[in-house]
Amino acid sequence: MTVLGAKALNRATLARQLLLDRAATPVLDAVAHLCGLQAQEPQEPFTGLWSRLRAFDPAVLDDLLTGRRVVRTHLMRRTVHLLTADDALAWRSRHDTMLRQRVLSTYRRELAEIDLDELAAAARAVLADGEPRSMTEIARALAGRWPAPGLRALGELVVAALVPMVQLPPRGMWRVRSGVRNTPLSLWLSRDIDPPDPQGTDPVGEAMVRRYLAAFGPAASADLRAWCGLAGLPVAVAAVRGELVTFRDERGRELLDLPDAPRPDPGTPAPVRFLPAFDNAILGYHDRNRIIDDAHRGLSVAGARVVLVDGRVAATWTVEADIVVVTPLRDFTRAERTAVTEEGQCLASFLSGNDSDRLQIAVPFR
Repeated sequence: MTVLGAKALNRATLARQLLLDRAATPVLDAVAHLCGLQAQEPQEPFTGLWSRLRAFDPAVLDDLLTGRRVVRTHLMRRTVHLLTADDALAWRSRHDTMLRQRVLSTYRRELAEIDLDELAAAARAVLADGEPRSMTEIARALAGRWPAPGLRALGELVVAALVPMVQLPPRGMWRVRSGVRNTPLSLWLSRDIDPPDPQGTDPVGEAMVRRYLAAFGPAASADLRAWCGLAGLPVAVAAVRGELVTFRDERGRELLDLPDAPRPDPGTPAPVRFLPAFDNAILGYHDRNRIIDDAHRGLSVAGARVVLVDGRVAATWTVEADIVVVTPLRDFTRAERTAVTEEGQCLASFLSGNDSDRLQIAVPFR
């Protein structure tokens, strides 16, 4: 079986994630291709798309949100994701059990005596008027019947697990600060969520395997589980295995992939890219060594914004006092520092609305 080294996997990841060359793909198609973008930090997807798309205009994403073609909802790993409306409707039922289990494991004592179906029905009745509500407002409306869990546990159970919700705009719009207001996903989209597949079949899971590999492959089954948080996908993997090709990585893991997906030459040049907090290119894997050193793995879950140099995490970045500040994690060559500075200045221009005097770039020497 062919062994793919770390650099080969890195270049494949960059290609699938639209980070090797900026794509001319429409924003909606890019969100679909990436299987959504992690979005608990509302402004971060804008940087993620800017780093991937040519001439990305934040107003286009805003229009997709207000036009109800893209939504913010809890899905993979119980995390807020920015997804196409079609994917949110198609995938939500497949995630129901996982979402419930994760909330219940967080609030095991508080929610131990709750009848989940009864609570879900009561919550739907409260939300049937379509009036946007905060999580606390939803919990308060239900606390008369279920006072014991406390508002936070009750609210998270409803909003993140029991009733498929969408976080309404202006939350998640460009340069807008807004609290979370929730309404049922099916009401917002005027479409029913796809029902669960018949027992013993998993076409949604099979489609997710193919979509994941298109955006993240080659990858191991453990990587797939780490991305979606679902435990029941081995059956789906087995069902599509005949369509796939297999490799091994340097650690001996079996890697699955679509036969015609891009796997660039490991020597393909990789441009500098600035990634937002919690970017999919890193969090979409169990073994993240293809893009970040194990010594820096903690950055990927701490919300650090990172800079890719030669395809790997080589620095972090923040915005401080109108300066994009880059903090290297290793020594840069003169050429690397120049490339980071140039791309950072482009980022500063994007973040400042092309006001080059408002945001500058600083790359300190180590």
